[in-house]
Amino acid sequence: MKILIVTPSLGPVFGGPTKVVLDLAQALTERTVSVDIVATNANGSGNLEIPLCQWITTKPYRIQYFPRWNIKDYTISLSLTAWLFRHVADYDLVHTHTIFAYPVLPAEWACQRYKVATIRTPHGMLEPWSLAYKAAKKRLYYALLEKPLLQRAGALHALNSSEAKNIQNLRLQNPVAIVSNGIHRHEFEVLPDPAIFYQRFPATQGKQLILFLARIDPKKGLDLLAPAFAKVQNQFPETHLVIAGSDDIGFLPTAQGYFAQAGCLNHVTFTGILTGQLKQAALAAASAYVLPSYSEGFSMSVLEAMASGLPCVITTGCNFPEAATAQAAHVVDISADAIAHALIECFRHPEQAKAMGDRARELVFTQYEWNHIAAQMVEVYTTAIKDAAVAKS
Repeated sequence: MKILIVTPSLGPVFGGPTKVVLDLAQALTERTVSVDIVATNANGSGNLEIPLCQWITTKPYRIQYFPRWNIKDYTISLSLTAWLFRHVADYDLVHTHTIFAYPVLPAEWACQRYKVATIRTPHGMLEPWSLAYKAAKKRLYYALLEKPLLQRAGALHALNSSEAKNIQNLRLQNPVAIVSNGIHRHEFEVLPDPAIFYQRFPATQGKQLILFLARIDPKKGLDLLAPAFAKVQNQFPETHLVIAGSDDIGFLPTAQGYFAQAGCLNHVTFTGILTGQLKQAALAAASAYVLPSYSEGFSMSVLEAMASGLPCVITTGCNFPEAATAQAAHVVDISADAIAHALIECFRHPEQAKAMGDRARELVFTQYEWNHIAAQMVEVYTTAIKDAAVAKS
């Protein structure tokens, strides 16, 4: 089976979606699937320093990057477009990631022309909150470009049951396959020394750390976290909040303003994006994790925090009801009071919080490991390829 993955970018500033694409590709190759990835060289407002228009073969999969240019915040790559029309017919299936992004449009147009099977992963961008954000601009784009292509996809890939339901409410008529994101168990079985994190951010040493690990973006709920953390810090003065994530849209000053207004900015450390061992050390140093999001597809950082055994506080907008069912996280309403109450419970009852973290770790290790996820995705690919073959005949 030969699969082409098309994604607008693999820049680290884009966080979870980048990691998902690379981890999925790795897991698929371990199941003897041949995987190529094409993307632009975008990395937020900048570009990746990477060879262009040639295959990079340092992994079991291949990656090829193409130059891009912008119209305001919209990325276009004519060289990628030309490559797709020349090469999509070389593949059994094309899997596109995200919507409302140009690079996936020519991939879908080329697949229509050459009758190649496609799967589309919106990554939460068809969720009600996401569709309502900048709705006027999205409405026209969706009607003219995205909806016709979505309707022709072999299947739409939802990351959880809540997202699948919201996609079905759009009445697109496509099959919707539910396959979650995953983690590599070996990355979380033994975490590094927390001192690695403390050395980099000495203001956090000796504190009980609450970790927010996500992009600094309006949908992540920092406006709710600020008053919630102020309440926690008032009751537990030793707590300290770590905001770890990239700011690729210039939202950081606004976010800092939320905490200044709540009177707790002096107890918050903004680290910027964390990757590799430093991110793992932050997870090891943390006492709790929080994601107060208004809307998610399926957050990689939630899985990572749960795999690290942390007591987690997430909102219903994170679309992970299975965590609540398994009593593996506090899944709360999207409100500052609910977030504060759950965090306070974690610090007030540390033994119960630890037990919840242990359940979270077990849940992720047994149901959300990439090998298991890749097997499910191969089944989705196989069905889509068969359906496309029938449609051709």
